[in-house]
This record gives sequence, C-alpha cells and structure tokens, in this order.
Amino acid sequence: MFAALEALTDRDPGWRDVAAASLGDLLRGTALDTDTARLVVGRLVSLAVNEPITRVRESALNAVSEAVNHHSLHLDLVEPLAAAMPTMEPELLGHAIYILGATHAPKALPMVESFLEHPDRDVREEACLAAAEITASNPARERPEHPDPAPRQPP
Repeated sequence: MFAALEALTDRDPGWRDVAAASLGDLLRGTALDTDTARLVVGRLVSLAVNEPITRVRESALNAVSEAVNHHSLHLDLVEPLAAAMPTMEPELLGHAIYILGATHAPKALPMVESFLEHPDRDVREEACLAAAEITASNPARERPEHPDPAPRQPP
C-alpha cells in the first residue's frame, strides 16, 4: 500500500494511474481499517483535484467510489472535489457527484444540485440520484422533487 501511495506522485502518469487503481482494489475489500481508508482517500482526492491527465483522474475517482461503498466517509474528506468539478469532463463529474451524494451530508446537497441543469443528460441524472440519496438520508430536510434512490453503483 505504501508503494502505491508513493507512486501517486510519480512523474509517469502511467504509474499514477496504476497506483490509483491498486488503491481502489484495496478500498474495495476489507483490507483497510477506516482510518487507513480515510488516509488513502485523502491522497486520492488530492490526485483527482490536481491531476492534469484525465485517465489518472478517473482512476482516482473510481478508487474513491470504491471507498464510499465500504467505508463511511465524511464530506470534509471529499469536499475538495467540488472545487475541481468545473474542470471535469462529464464522465468524471458523474463519479464526483456520486461520491458527494454517498456522504449523505446535507451540506453536499447544493454541490450536487448545481448540476441538475447540466447540459449532459448523464450528469443531470447522477445529480438527481445523489440529491435524492442525500435527502432520503436526512428526512428532516424538505425533500425536493426527486425519485426515491434505489441502491446505487458507481457511475
């Protein structure tokens, strides 16, 4: 795991891509405790925010998506994605929106709702699902008109 974390900063984007995918494999299972998973996710979020190569960003976001399926992650850990979302291609946006929605944090709702009118249909759909997931997890909030969320898989 430590070699993969170190490879996230390698000069070669191919190594960064492989490292992110390897960390995603670790996050998919139960090999990591919650604190270690949060450390890994923090590094992957940083890579997704700062990486110029799309395929590496996508691998980092895929790995974080694996983490949110197996670990409870707080919005503070993944919130830096929101600042990078305007620079993301639609397929990357879907991952980022999924991740924000999976936190179930009410503060993430405006972050995902801002994409409900996005030009790309898949992005709008993911934003709608994420908003529904957040509101379903926080019943005290007024619910917008979104369908009830079904069990979701990463985009």
